[in-house]
Amino acid sequence: MNKFKLLVIILCLILVGCSNQESEPRHTDSKKHEKQQSQKKEDKHNKTVKNGVTYIDEILIVNKDISLPEHFNPGENEVAREALHKLLNAGNKKGYHLSSASGFRSYQTQEQLFNRYVQRDGEEAANKYSAKPGHSEHQTGLTYDVVSENTDTNFKESFGKTEEGQWIKRNAHKYGFIVRYPKDKTHITGYQYEPWHIRYVGKDTAKTLYNHRETLEEYLDLYPK
Repeated sequence: MNKFKLLVIILCLILVGCSNQESEPRHTDSKKHEKQQSQKKEDKHNKTVKNGVTYIDEILIVNKDISLPEHFNPGENEVAREALHKLLNAGNKKGYHLSSASGFRSYQTQEQLFNRYVQRDGEEAANKYSAKPGHSEHQTGLTYDVVSENTDTNFKESFGKTEEGQWIKRNAHKYGFIVRYPKDKTHITGYQYEPWHIRYVGKDTAKTLYNHRETLEEYLDLYPK
């Protein structure tokens, strides 16, 4: 009986040893797979920095973490301006009386504006609705704030509930624009919902973001999913 017990113990030890030998390569393979997946994600997008300006997949990107240099002063982008006119004309044919209240802003102008907000509301509050100098979408020359004569909700979140705001949300991508800071995406963009703030990215990219309900950060893998 003692020999039988001893044999059972020896067999158990052998099985445990085999199990450990098998599990180690699997663990290594798993880590290798995770590393490969992470590498693929990094290689998915092409990032370049030219004179301090960051482009990812040839899309100029600026946000809370990625800044523009003080000397970057492109003015209003002609392609974006033409697309904006088409967007406004289409909306105005429906009686929305849309116009652009703000377009390109230089680094210096944004600095003055942000400092004014800080003096009025404090820096913590200002950071939620305004960009620090060098971090403003308006400095790209590709961004506009759209307003309407039909409403008193301009520059308010409630603008998104108006017919004008809803029309912009549903149609901006057809002209190459996205609502840059959409609702329920503050934890990603860092800014509060701004249904009036549109950014030109081109029709193909705008359509993709609209269909997938993504921000630029999500689309370019700048936000962990």
